[in-house]
Amino acid sequence: MKAADTYVRVVDKLSGYVGICAMYLIFMMIGILLLDAVTRNVIDIPLHWCIEAAQFTLTAYYFTGGPMTLRDNDHARMDLLYERLSARGKAVLDLVFSGCLLFYLGVLLWGAVSSTQYAVQTGEKRFSMWNPSMIPIKVLMCCCIALMIAQAIALVIKDIKTLRQPA
Repeated sequence: MKAADTYVRVVDKLSGYVGICAMYLIFMMIGILLLDAVTRNVIDIPLHWCIEAAQFTLTAYYFTGGPMTLRDNDHARMDLLYERLSARGKAVLDLVFSGCLLFYLGVLLWGAVSSTQYAVQTGEKRFSMWNPSMIPIKVLMCCCIALMIAQAIALVIKDIKTLRQPA
């Protein structure tokens, strides 16, 4: 069980670090949008890359914030029945839904890896005036989905540990 505890501790810490980076991405996005507003409306020099850069930053925010959200149990949940359950009942229900989550994330990662391979092979760029490469955001997507899978496995370990405790 010591290896499982170490795994959970390492993944929780990594998710926390990535989540902290995610929090700062909001400030970056605000700065980009502020720059766009000032250059377009005040000095009348529109920067065509600003809106797309803000979109990429928001996408990165969602992907990087996911593992920490899962770790801290801050995701959306229907609590009508869940809150009435015992700790063991919650652990059983969490295990069922963690299985569904892991299946979903596995399919998502499979698609993300395929999409990233395509982007690398073709040098995919976004069709726009700015024409940015899609490779960095797709690589980030794959890394963050993999971390979400690792975090979901850590949650499974925590729930199994809860079930193994004497009643």
